[in-house]
Amino acid sequence: MADQIPLYPVRGAAAVASRKRAAYYSAAGPGAERPGRFQLEDESAHLDEMPLMMSEEGFENDESDYHTLPRARILQRKRGLEWFVCGGWKFLCTSCCDWLINICQRKRELKARTVWLGYPEKCEEKHPRNSIKNQKYNVFTFIPGVLYEQFKFFLNLYFLIVSCSQFVPALKIGYLYTYWAPLGFVLAVTIVREAVDEFRRFQRDKEVNSQLYSKLTVRGKVQVKSSDIQVGDLIIVEKNQRIPSDMVFLRTSEKAGSCFIRTDQLDGETDWKLKVAVSCTQRLPALGDLFSINAYVYAQKPQLDIHSFEGTFTREDSDPPVHESLSIENTLWASTIVASGTVIGVVIYTGKETRSVMNTSNPKNKVGLLDLELNQLTKALFLALVALSLVMVTLQGFVGPWYRNLFRFLLLFSYIIPISLRVNLDMGKAAYGWMIMRDENIPGTVVRTSTIPEELGRLVYLLTDKTGTLTQNEMIFKRLHLGTVSYGTDTMDEIQSHVMNSYSQMYSQASGNNASSTPPRKAQSSAPKVRKSVSSRVHEAVKAIALCHNVTPVYEARAGVTGETEYAEVDQDFSDENRTYQASSPDEVALVQWTESVGLTLVNRDLTSMQLRTPGGQILTYCILQMFPFTSESKRMGVIVRDEATAEITFYMKGADVAMSTIVQYNDWLEEECGNMAREGLRTLVVAKRALTEEQYQDFESRYSQAKLSVHDRMLKVAAVVESLEREMELLCLTGVEDQLQADVRPTLEMLRNAGIKIWMLTGDKLETATCIAKSSHLVSRTQDIHTFRPVTSRGEAHLELNAFRRKHDCALVISGDSLEVCLRYYEHELAELACQCPAVVCCRCSPTQKARIVKLLQQRTGKRTCAIGDGGNDVSMIQAADCGIGIEGKEGKQASLAADFSITQFKHIGRLLMVHGRSSYKRSAALGQFVMHRGLIISTMQAVFSSVFYFASVPLYQGFLMVGYATIYTMFPVFSLVLDQDVKPEMAMLYPELYKDLTKGRSLSFKTFLVWVLISIYQGIGRVSFGAFLDVAFITTVTFLWKVSAITVVSCLPLYVLKYLKRKLSPPSYSKLTS
Repeated sequence: MADQIPLYPVRGAAAVASRKRAAYYSAAGPGAERPGRFQLEDESAHLDEMPLMMSEEGFENDESDYHTLPRARILQRKRGLEWFVCGGWKFLCTSCCDWLINICQRKRELKARTVWLGYPEKCEEKHPRNSIKNQKYNVFTFIPGVLYEQFKFFLNLYFLIVSCSQFVPALKIGYLYTYWAPLGFVLAVTIVREAVDEFRRFQRDKEVNSQLYSKLTVRGKVQVKSSDIQVGDLIIVEKNQRIPSDMVFLRTSEKAGSCFIRTDQLDGETDWKLKVAVSCTQRLPALGDLFSINAYVYAQKPQLDIHSFEGTFTREDSDPPVHESLSIENTLWASTIVASGTVIGVVIYTGKETRSVMNTSNPKNKVGLLDLELNQLTKALFLALVALSLVMVTLQGFVGPWYRNLFRFLLLFSYIIPISLRVNLDMGKAAYGWMIMRDENIPGTVVRTSTIPEELGRLVYLLTDKTGTLTQNEMIFKRLHLGTVSYGTDTMDEIQSHVMNSYSQMYSQASGNNASSTPPRKAQSSAPKVRKSVSSRVHEAVKAIALCHNVTPVYEARAGVTGETEYAEVDQDFSDENRTYQASSPDEVALVQWTESVGLTLVNRDLTSMQLRTPGGQILTYCILQMFPFTSESKRMGVIVRDEATAEITFYMKGADVAMSTIVQYNDWLEEECGNMAREGLRTLVVAKRALTEEQYQDFESRYSQAKLSVHDRMLKVAAVVESLEREMELLCLTGVEDQLQADVRPTLEMLRNAGIKIWMLTGDKLETATCIAKSSHLVSRTQDIHTFRPVTSRGEAHLELNAFRRKHDCALVISGDSLEVCLRYYEHELAELACQCPAVVCCRCSPTQKARIVKLLQQRTGKRTCAIGDGGNDVSMIQAADCGIGIEGKEGKQASLAADFSITQFKHIGRLLMVHGRSSYKRSAALGQFVMHRGLIISTMQAVFSSVFYFASVPLYQGFLMVGYATIYTMFPVFSLVLDQDVKPEMAMLYPELYKDLTKGRSLSFKTFLVWVLISIYQGIGRVSFGAFLDVAFITTVTFLWKVSAITVVSCLPLYVLKYLKRKLSPPSYSKLTS
């Protein structure tokens, strides 16, 4: 299927290709078959050979090429009246409204700014307040806004017009309360519900905006509310406190001049990020000296990208002036948490201009597909109502004031569209929400939006976050492979004994005792030679893992220990119970925790050295000579250390197998074992080392320093110098780390796939990590291929990569956020069609805005219902954009849970939520809605027959409270019993998720099923009015009345039950075999 979607090259194509494309699309009309794969083979080859523009200038100069998409061409064909009727009127109305809104609310242009340290009054422009506002309305717009949301639907607007018509004496039929009481009840319930939701949002916003922070002024520290912080303020943020606005990092209490922050509410990653203070301000002797210098920060204009920043720091009062470039590592974004030390920063962006707010979309009022379908049916009923009234007036002969009679007939037959429909549906939805929250199998589930429980039964796409949603983000060391021997979780004690033996032998030999060397040699010779080799290799591997990382041990002060005395500090330093590890990746922490478990413990680290403790308690000190951090381009990290005891210099390196396989010495096992571990869902790292002489290191250091000082091509020169060391390295080991999945993730994903739901994983994590989790969670099955979309930056690259992807069949797609952005800019239509045919899609390095954009793309391109599930603040935009948003209360806080329509405690609960409650809610509401209409149609049919018998008089058959009672109290319990209807047991629905597939086709509520109900209504209405419409009180007490009622009931119901029985026998429903 995928190769049948043609990609359209740029306008250098031959006319032949254009004719083929036109033929292809014209053949794809309703009922037509598209050309087969082999028929398009020539065209595919032609597209592949077709030259894209040779240089980027061609794209830049010819802007019209950007719009040569099939969608644009199809829209251009529709002109004139056809275009207006097919939706052009809606487009024109929307454009006019948008234009008026833009005129009324002109957005201020975002500009770069110069911020003076501690002097907000020097700011040239006015910046927004630093307040968070999640409310939909204010005091003045609440009532108009709620009423607009209600009356924009035809059903409610119709009831309003009918109710208002009763104020006209000539049109009055019955009492006012028969129309206004049900409408008032519906509006009152809606207004109260919205008011409660708004008040809760107001309280949450007030709590955040009222948080107190220390602000540094000339007179010292003062307390300010979060909402009163301004651009230019110097704000002090303590450990575990939320950063209130976007700031540039000036100082920290940490000696190293850096600190860790938690960004889980911003990008979804629970790894701690290392931030570095501006060196000029960090070197100042005291905190108050920030006001004694004349300095400013130049910051770029506010933008969406949370992973980049460009700015400069300038100090003018020094000679010469100090200029420092600022990057992302010098920033502290709002909504992140300080994880270590106390930080001082200067505020550069506030309120709406902060990265976190700019990446959050405004919440929308969600309307279920069932409500929209019922709204369409009410429009059809309204047309039938008008037609019936016109027929009555026509048969009357248009005598007298016929237009008044026409309006009276419209009001008499208004029960065709029953106002109780909204009341019953709302009560039904409330009942479904109560059932969901009372379900003992999914404890802790909360229904926050009670208007869309039926949406849970119509989902086609499920878009899920990774970290904290599918995984627990808890890394566990699982495997160590040395080439000839492999160690798993059950053989870790062997590694521990190897490490202990190695260090005990090392220290016994170096103890300097007077014993002869013969006994040790005998002891060694008694052990097998292979065992000795394995023991030394295990020791080398463990030492490499314990040294090659960016982990810092942190010690918390214990209760009662002030740390003021030297003894207290010594007592605190190496106490295991107080030690926690900080790193930019949970993999790193897992590796260091594992080395601690086997006896080699990292006890201290700063910028220049690190200390390890052996199983015997000795402290080994290593001097850090050079550090090469991990980057997504290099896919590896390295460190050069000198052993203080032996003065040996060693270069350790670890990284992904694709990067390390060309660096290490030849071996015949690495590739095979990496594949084996990957199939088990483990994240693999290859560890290697190279011993350096003092001369080799000095030569490297001089070349490395020279490369770092170069002005042109600095990155390339530095990489070239480092690569000169990365040759013929000794392969030490291969490690396997598992990211713990949430409970029952695999069977839940399997169930959702069997239910016909396509699952997309959108994550801010790295590509390798996302791919690994997709395999381990069985989001991608073992037999499926994975197509990793290469990084693209231009239209030409995107075109070639999409052509390559088009040739793949039944493979999962893995694409990065940057590549996705390029493809959406130029080839949105093609990418959407190709991706929608994939069994699974993984988007990595996605920003919160990109997640929401992908949701909207699926909604627009497929028209199917989407569901988004996440647990972090970075998932809020996606959850709010989806038709149905589900939040998980997890380690990343409750932000996603509070913003979602449904809140659950574990991912596995989504199975029962959709298969049982979603399915039941949809089928019950579909039956309830049609039955309520059926009830109104019976009365209208009886009214039509009554008026026809009495010379087409516009006189009501029943009056006053009788009609209100019929629509509410008298028939409420039989109708509302449909809310408890159950076609299959919950256990069966969970066991056979294929039952869910039928719901996505919408067969429970369609024009076909509705027509059947209409025919039943007409039949029963005519039967009842013919046999029993004209009764008096005396007649009710007689025996004749009883047999007549019985006869009416039999005539009205028996034929219908017979037909229903025959239908179930001849065309049984999909679940009939399960219930037998």
